[in-house]
Amino acid sequence: MTSKILSVAEAIRTRRTVRHYRPDPVSATDLEALLDLAIEAPTSWNLQDRAIVAITSEAGRAGLVRATGGQPQAREAPVMLVFVAEPESWREDHTDVYDQARGNGAWSEEFVAMFATASREFQDDLARRGLLREYAVKDAMIAATYVMLAATELGLATAPMNGWDEAKVKQTIGIGDRDDLAVALLMAVGHPAERRRHPGRRARERTVFREAYGRG
Repeated sequence: MTSKILSVAEAIRTRRTVRHYRPDPVSATDLEALLDLAIEAPTSWNLQDRAIVAITSEAGRAGLVRATGGQPQAREAPVMLVFVAEPESWREDHTDVYDQARGNGAWSEEFVAMFATASREFQDDLARRGLLREYAVKDAMIAATYVMLAATELGLATAPMNGWDEAKVKQTIGIGDRDDLAVALLMAVGHPAERRRHPGRRARERTVFREAYGRG
């Protein structure tokens, strides 16, 4: 871990995407901390329609090397995280979610009843419009962002990855036959073997607007 605790703002400003990693393992304590923080991420209707598969075995990482076309992140990083979107999970029983919210004093009985009905109506509408996958992937991506910032505080590097074969990723994590699940993102986690400079960002007036797109 780093000797200095970073603020969220510092983690955002100092995090870089790292492609090359030292072979040093990520401690079990740090990995568990990252996973605990990841599941704190918000989800639409609190459905928690995303899962994370942590891969540290040689066989699992080799599968992801093949799925990513040999990219160095998957080959070198001691931990690979696969963020799985669960577009159809809203159809399942969410009694545990409601019981926990009641127990924490967050939701009243009346709110649970209203919420359960409204959330199903909302998801039904998404299903009719073919948007279930899109919403579940968004939720998984929010969890991935939490991991990147938490890893930065721990002195670890990360790389959110594109360029992978979804079928091969799903086969590697044991869901090759699950058409109801989708791979949202792969992320390498480990100790950096390189120092990446900030490439910079476009001027704020180029990408931030007030009230309407394109209005400064």
